[in-house]
Amino acid sequence: MTIVRGTLLVAALALAAGPAPADTLQPFSTMSSLDDGWAPLEFPSIKKHSQYQLVTDDGTQVIRAQSQGGASGLIARIHIEPGEKLTLHWRWKVSNIYQTGNARKKDGDDYPARIYVAFAFEPDKAGFFERVKRKAAELIYGEKLPGNALNYIWANKLPVNTVIANPFTDRTQMIAVRSGPEQAGQWVTETQDIVADYKRAFGEAPPPIVGIGIMTDADNTGESATAWYGDITLER
Repeated sequence: MTIVRGTLLVAALALAAGPAPADTLQPFSTMSSLDDGWAPLEFPSIKKHSQYQLVTDDGTQVIRAQSQGGASGLIARIHIEPGEKLTLHWRWKVSNIYQTGNARKKDGDDYPARIYVAFAFEPDKAGFFERVKRKAAELIYGEKLPGNALNYIWANKLPVNTVIANPFTDRTQMIAVRSGPEQAGQWVTETQDIVADYKRAFGEAPPPIVGIGIMTDADNTGESATAWYGDITLER
């Protein structure tokens, strides 16, 4: 990949078509189509996309994602003030991990499943050149780009609870919620405190959340995986 993934993610969020930002997430279990509160998250330089479908699994409607050497996701544009505590709940399942996946290397930066949380850009905390670059990007994309991001990942090798910078950009911090193949094929329920995680990753309180996405990607490793995502909810 020739373009920094972090730049791709914020650009893709800006380009994602859909309604104005909401203050809540549309549950996958009640969606009538993939356009119901969510929008494609695609990257200009990646032509092969992951495939997303609404399917029924064990009596509940969920999202099934399949990637064969490609990358894309789904994003919900929201605007939520995290406050002192904001808990993210979801459940997910993966078919397998990637044998060559490695969160510490650019060529291993793929995950069978990830939850992406994007935060508002804070210009007063950015340097001059960062502000200039972002202003130029905003002129191109037509709207403001997000700033820092958390990625909750089903890691391949990274120990659970490890927090590391994405190998492409330290503005995206990776948190290993699950790791390894031991629970592949099983539904697993997760709960994460976004405020505590942001403070741990970036050393300060978070700004407003502007997007939450899901992504199953395999563009760096060239491998294949299927993931299932249940409802994602936020609770104060």
